[in-house]
Amino acid sequence: KQWYQRRVREFQTFQHYFKRLNLRMPSTPTPRILSIQSHVVCGYVGNKSSVFPLHLHGFQVDAINSVQLSNHTQYPNVKGQILKANDVSELYEALKANGVNRYNYVTTGYVGDPTFLETLARTVTDLREKNPSIKYYCDPVMGDNGHFYVPKELLSVYRNVIVPIADVLLPNQFEAEQLSGHNIASEEDGWKVCDWLHSRGKAETVVITSGEIGSSSNEIVSLGSFKRGATRIKVSIPKIPSTFTGSGDVFAAAFLIWSHKLPDDPREVMEKTVNTTYCVLNRTYESFKDTPDPTSFDKELKLIQSKGDLEDPGNAIKAVVVK
Repeated sequence: KQWYQRRVREFQTFQHYFKRLNLRMPSTPTPRILSIQSHVVCGYVGNKSSVFPLHLHGFQVDAINSVQLSNHTQYPNVKGQILKANDVSELYEALKANGVNRYNYVTTGYVGDPTFLETLARTVTDLREKNPSIKYYCDPVMGDNGHFYVPKELLSVYRNVIVPIADVLLPNQFEAEQLSGHNIASEEDGWKVCDWLHSRGKAETVVITSGEIGSSSNEIVSLGSFKRGATRIKVSIPKIPSTFTGSGDVFAAAFLIWSHKLPDDPREVMEKTVNTTYCVLNRTYESFKDTPDPTSFDKELKLIQSKGDLEDPGNAIKAVVVK
């Protein structure tokens, strides 16, 4: 009897500890993600930017690195390796042969080779045969601020092969313009491009993650089109006076996290995603703003230091339901 009472007290203490931390004991299977993105040894882009927040929120992430580089390409020196199409095929075929290719989500980011991208599309199709309910989140990384930083040959593959099979599309303004062939000079233009991307395939959700859309030079805008355009969410974001590398990867990871946790609340999903990204960028900016001529290393995302914000970003920036 004493042994039983002692075990009951220990369990009650354990429950109290979890409640104080605002945690819940897991009651559903851990969601699995196959993440195909870039990797850097030093710094935070691609999988280095996305895997950490996903792990914090309880996702199991299997990562394939489309490239392995010493650092991102804004440094003066870059060395590394690029994964070829047959390399990713070999990795996936081994996962399949071992029967461990059942995922809830597949996410893709930077890919530098057209044949790799075509192979990736075949991988997604095969994953759907294993689990028809899998969701494909695609960040069609091609460029920003009016410039490509991948071979332009990737554009046609994204437009004709990838866009039709993605469930969620997360382009920035430049990428959305390139995919659609339409300039985005206003909010209305942005919604028209979202509708065009919906019409090209199965994407229920299209988010133009960031862009200078509208009349204010002090803000950037994020536009989220949900349920094939039936719901539209807009977020105006204070502009930080700097540029960053890896911010889109943080945005994509946060969007998947909050979409999974809040599937029926697109406004909250947009709000939490934007606040997560903004907190990381603002903390990064605060760390180097007083540094004369900050280096690429100085401007690396302060991802680890933002652990608390990644878990609970708050709602300082508000999302607005447009439709």
